Amino acid sequence: MSEFQPKSDFLRVLTERGFIHQCSDLAGLDEKAASGDLIAYIGFDCTAPSLHVGSMLPIMMLHWLQKTGNKPIPLMGGGTTRVGDPSGKDESRKMLTIAQIDANKESIKKVFEKFLTFGAGKTDAVMTDNAEWLTTLNYIDFLRDVGKHFSVNRMLAMDSVKLRLEREHELSFIEFNYMCLQAYDFVELNRRYGCLLQMGGSDQWGNIVTGLDLGRRMGTPQLYALTSPLLTTASGAKMGKTAAGAVWLNADMLPVYDYWQYWRNAEDADVVRFLKLFTTLPMDEIARLAALQGAELNEAKKVLANEATTLLHGREAAELAAETARKTFEEGVLADSLPTVAVAASEVASGMGVLTAFVKAGLTPSTGEARRQIKGGGLRLNDSALTDERYALSDKDFVDGFAKLSVGKKKHVLLKVE
Repeated sequence: MSEFQPKSDFLRVLTERGFIHQCSDLAGLDEKAASGDLIAYIGFDCTAPSLHVGSMLPIMMLHWLQKTGNKPIPLMGGGTTRVGDPSGKDESRKMLTIAQIDANKESIKKVFEKFLTFGAGKTDAVMTDNAEWLTTLNYIDFLRDVGKHFSVNRMLAMDSVKLRLEREHELSFIEFNYMCLQAYDFVELNRRYGCLLQMGGSDQWGNIVTGLDLGRRMGTPQLYALTSPLLTTASGAKMGKTAAGAVWLNADMLPVYDYWQYWRNAEDADVVRFLKLFTTLPMDEIARLAALQGAELNEAKKVLANEATTLLHGREAAELAAETARKTFEEGVLADSLPTVAVAASEVASGMGVLTAFVKAGLTPSTGEARRQIKGGGLRLNDSALTDERYALSDKDFVDGFAKLSVGKKKHVLLKVE
């Protein structure tokens, strides 16, 4: 990668910002991108009502594709979600109803409007759904026309299959078909839109190159594959997960303040990398922030939080989250814009256990984790450290109807009596 000097703005941006892990043909793809005729897609299955922050990397790849004069296609997996991608899973995904999948799809779509411009123009994004073609396939025709091009020997050698079999975890026949459907998506998108590139995380490499091979066998033009690295934090944690659960992109599933705090709490070693991947700041400004050391690095973290939150939720919401944090940490006041969780007055009157309160607030995933945090001195009630795991909240803990729960110094939720 270090020797490759892109001609196209698209691959130049992706290279200098650290988006590229593997590519089937960098020189060929670069030529297509330089011509301004590159159409590319990334698939997003609809397994939940919101994507989480782990999906920000592919979303930003689509964003830069459009910004550099090419056409992005976010593909909703209304069809493939009915099957379930076995990649990276030790067990089958929960089968959702069609109504659940459709509801999830509509909820997920909203995020893309923040990062892409949709319309009928040459570089305008197109939102598609593979249910359009997958749900109308005739099984026998699909086997004869498409299935004949797949080698079971090669499919068994794919990591998503091989790892499941090696661990002696069951792989259903429906999951085994997932890679065939994903490969067919690529061929169908080429036929419908002239799509030449599929992008995704590095765990999708096998599925994507299977699509390239299927396209060659079914007579498409040369197709391309490009994957991004699977991101973990400097300490090895998976992107998008915290002790309290997933970092969702939809504001109705995760308050804007919590999203801002997720980036503000980035580990020191991750700040520069995250600025490159998850903001649109110019590279010279990122270089300036990269030079900050010690306590000054907190300023770079605030810039990361502000810029990442602005992209998703808008500048006004990001500034409000930043001001809430400033009041909370620098002035020590109870900011009324902190995330708020309602509790019934009857629950408080009957003595709500502090462990239950932290779970209800979404600050810990379980009472066991809350108990462990108390033993480590990590939980506070109204800024006072909790030491008794059997403590029960009462009216005296609520000031003007609010009680402030905190994990560490940076995660806070207000309990509001209703």
